[in-house]
Formats: sequence, C-alpha cells, structure tokens
Amino acid sequence: MTKSRQVTIHDVATRAGVAVSSVSRVLSNHPDVSIDMKRRVEDAARELGYSPDPVAQSLRRGSSRLIGYVVRDFATPFFSDVIEGLESVLNSSGYTLLVMNGGGSQTQEIERMTMLKQRRVDGLLLSTVVDSTPKLRKIVSAYDKPVVLIDRDLDNLDIGRTLFDHVTGIKAATNDLVNLGHTSMVLVTGSPDVRPTRERVKGFLEGLMTSPEAMKKSFEITGAFSAAFARKETTAVMTGNPAKRPTAILSGGVQATIGVLESFSELGIRPGRDVALVVVDDLPWLRILRPRISAVSRDAEAMGRAAATMILDQIGGVKPSTIYLPTSYEARDTSSSLEDVMAYRTKMQRK
Repeated sequence: MTKSRQVTIHDVATRAGVAVSSVSRVLSNHPDVSIDMKRRVEDAARELGYSPDPVAQSLRRGSSRLIGYVVRDFATPFFSDVIEGLESVLNSSGYTLLVMNGGGSQTQEIERMTMLKQRRVDGLLLSTVVDSTPKLRKIVSAYDKPVVLIDRDLDNLDIGRTLFDHVTGIKAATNDLVNLGHTSMVLVTGSPDVRPTRERVKGFLEGLMTSPEAMKKSFEITGAFSAAFARKETTAVMTGNPAKRPTAILSGGVQATIGVLESFSELGIRPGRDVALVVVDDLPWLRILRPRISAVSRDAEAMGRAAATMILDQIGGVKPSTIYLPTSYEARDTSSSLEDVMAYRTKMQRK
C-alpha cells in the first residue's frame, strides 16, 4: 500500500483556481481578500482536508504562537487552576501553551527555560521553586522575549509580574484570631525563598502587632513545600510541652494544609475544638468537610487570565507592569475562640 501524499498549499491553489499567494493571504486572514476569493479557498481547503503547517507558518510570521510556562509543580490544584485560566485566554487568541514541570528543582527549571527558548516561544511565564537566586536572575535578564512572573518576584528587572496580595488575607485571619483571644499561634508554611511565603509571614507578623503577648508567644515555621514537612512540624508543636502548645494554627499553602490535617488525624485532634485552624486556599474538598474550615482564598484562574493577558500585551508592544490580585479571609467553624479551645481541652483532660 502506498503512503498517501500530504496535501499542500499548491494543491489548494489548483483546486480553487487561484495563485498560491492568494491562498496564503486567505489562510493568514489578510484584509485585502474578496469574499468570493475567501469562499473558494476555504471550500478547496476543506474538500482536500488541508491544514496549514504551523512550523512553516511560524517561520513566515517570525512568531511561533507558542507561550511557555515553567511551573514548580503542575500537579497541585492551585497551579492546575492557573493553567486553566492561562489557556482560556491564550487559546482564544490563537496561542498554544506549553507547560513544563520544574519538579521542585531550580536546575531542572532552568533546563526547561532553555528548552522553551530553543522552541522559539513568543513569551515565557514563570512560577519557579525559588525567586531569589543570582542564577535565576541571570537567565531571566538574558531572555530575549517577554517574561511574566506568576506570584514570583525578581527585583529591578524590566519584566511583567502578576502577584497576589497575600498580606491582606493572612493579616485579616491573624487579626481575627487575636480578637478571639488567641495569644499562642503558629503559621506553618513553605520556603522563604519564594514570594508567597515571605508575604504570608509578613501578613502574620502584622496581624500579631495588636497584641504584645501574641507577638511574644507566636511564631512561624517555614521550610519545604511538602505535606510531609508540615505534618512533621505540626505534630512536633502539638505534642510538645502542653503549656506551650498553640491554640491556633494557620497553614500557608495547599501542601501545608494537607500536612496539618494529616497530623491532626494521626493525633486525634479536632480542628475548631482542640485548636483553631485557618488554611490558605479554599479548595473544593475543604468545603465538604465538617466542621467547615476557615480559609484565606485567592482566585487561581483569575491569576492565569491576568498573566496571559499581560504576556500577550507585552508581545504586542506594551511595557511590562505589575498587577496585584486580592486575597480574602472567611471565618468559619474552625475560627473558634481561645475560651472554647481551652474549655474543650480541659473537658478532654478530665475524661
């Protein structure tokens, strides 16, 4: 059996009875094309089953119509939602998103960035594992196409940034816990080498400022973005000296929340009873748990849409800028008062 020959633009021109240049103008949506010409070419292409070669098109245009995205871990629900937001804007604008998982390694992320540059992407989006190293700064500053950071920051570089206002949400949650009487609180979160952690710690500390006692007794635990790290640290603080056991915990990030809840399950701790709890990111599965868990929310899809719009604007010649998206705190069942937590603990001790 002979292999069928691929249909070419010359075949379409012959079928339509027009010049190859006319077919090219129709398929590239050139404005100087008559309605009759457009109909004849499109009918011929459809009848022959012709589809343009994207590589050839990109060479002619000097544009690949590809946007690269290097992300710390695309398996997490947060980044999945960011990707959905990116694609909703990019696909409707005729661009394709190439997502590359950094695997939690800066070396691997830089390799992925180099690969995307070789693919001649028209723009680069970054949600890296760290955002504070000279190596990352060097490669980003040398990138010759538009770059947008997604909730990451590199000072003094002329690139786009879409950032969450983490401080406002965490500060509001901490203030509420202070007003509920708590003076011994712990924030369990990820690595300070990345912007969200630094901003969450900042919001936590600002929220404690209204209570000198809370400032003295409360603290943050930073480390890895992993459930295992958060589980280990939560277990340590909840099984330590009873007199120093925190009465409220804030978890900063999806993996931190999973780890905290795993620790609670292993220790038989009931959030909202034994300890007040506020989590960052109001994930769908959290909404079906009882008691209802208090949360600081952010809109990941909106972040993706904003970043996609920004990268397209930069490709179109707009200067890089920085935009901030809000976070918000919602108190639910687990924002319990110090009085209720201590009453429950006393009750359990008497049993």
